Amino acid sequence: MEILFWILVGLIAGWLAKAVVPGPEPSGFFWTLIIGIVGAFIGGLLYWALGYPPARGFNLGSIFMAFIGAVILLALWKAFTARRTAA
Repeated sequence: MEILFWILVGLIAGWLAKAVVPGPEPSGFFWTLIIGIVGAFIGGLLYWALGYPPARGFNLGSIFMAFIGAVILLALWKAFTARRTAA
């Protein structure tokens, strides 16, 4: 059941991050899911590094943590792909 929560949180976080970060990004169900799940991992590491306990399950804290991580991931994605296309 926890894997289902990760998928749901990943979809929500990926969708929110893609709505907030301007510009083109990878699209589609699969990429939104990957952005959200990897974003949740990044957000979890960030919260852990700041001394906060990790959010567990399906709640607003876990969605917020995943959203922050997904925004960071999309910003890094755009920074690296912009350099590659400009060269």
